[in-house]
Amino acid sequence: MAIKLLCWNVEWMNDLFDGDGNFRPDSHKPQHAKSTTVKKRREQLAGVIDEIAAEVVVVVEGPNRTKELQLFFDTDVAGTWHTYIQNTKGATQCLGVAVRTDTGKFDDTMPLRSFNTAIDERFDDFMLDSEDDGIIELYKFERKPVYVELKLVNGERFRILGLHLKSKGIFDLLEWSKWWDKALSNRRKIFASAAHLREKFIELYYVENETKNIPLIVCGDINDGPGFDTSEKKIMGSGIERLMGDVWKPHTILGNALYDTYQSLDISTTRFTDPIFNYNYKFHYVWIDHILYTNTRPGWVSNGQIHTDMQEGKIWTVYKHASDHQPISAEINLEDRDA
Repeated sequence: MAIKLLCWNVEWMNDLFDGDGNFRPDSHKPQHAKSTTVKKRREQLAGVIDEIAAEVVVVVEGPNRTKELQLFFDTDVAGTWHTYIQNTKGATQCLGVAVRTDTGKFDDTMPLRSFNTAIDERFDDFMLDSEDDGIIELYKFERKPVYVELKLVNGERFRILGLHLKSKGIFDLLEWSKWWDKALSNRRKIFASAAHLREKFIELYYVENETKNIPLIVCGDINDGPGFDTSEKKIMGSGIERLMGDVWKPHTILGNALYDTYQSLDISTTRFTDPIFNYNYKFHYVWIDHILYTNTRPGWVSNGQIHTDMQEGKIWTVYKHASDHQPISAEINLEDRDA
């Protein structure tokens, strides 16, 4: 029984809702997308989800409240859905999960069980010597991870930890040396969050009785790709590589669904304009969205895809108002081991 999991940074979905959790008027121009309307964004976001035929959607940059995400899926997306938003106090870009419940693939009673990471000490602010230089610094998660367990109709379960780590983007005009300081600071925050997640969550997940036999997906917008960029060379650390694991503990290394498919580090999931040459010289294409998985069950995650081509053309042409990120997906196969 295959389940299609979609992970997508939907870019400021909160702009679609008013203070009461209702949709803004169709003609309203979203705060962060003035060239379009709420109606057009809703249509295009739903169009992508429907076309990909996802059965689980991990939403990055979602709205603030579960009722808002539920309203979107109830109104705009085909099928019947159960949704959950992990709220982060003071944030306007939250993480969420939606599960399609009318396919006969999920448990009728409790398809989705959520864990509130806002009250889980593993996701509290933390102290870390991120550069092994004896200086211990305070870090925090910009957005609380979303953590859920999904139960299939055959009794099998798997869990999802959805992430949106600190952005590398620098959106202010800064003196050159300050720009580099900011770039270095952002990389430290990404690496520190990845290291903390690895130590306090993933490593323990493999050995704790409650979780060690439950497959885990770790996915989202990590804001980091393979290798070291200029700033990462200074701190000798890569967020995504730290998150995936330690070569000296190969049994705990997380697989990467996109790499499994493409067998290349030269792929991309988003693009951004060049901040030095007046934002119009060229696009930079980067791979920062990932679907990782525990290797506790052979072959349970497969067919990782970056959705660049849709039925009527390229996604950024056909659905140009949906998001600045390309959606990524994978297939989950968990057969009943007792069958």
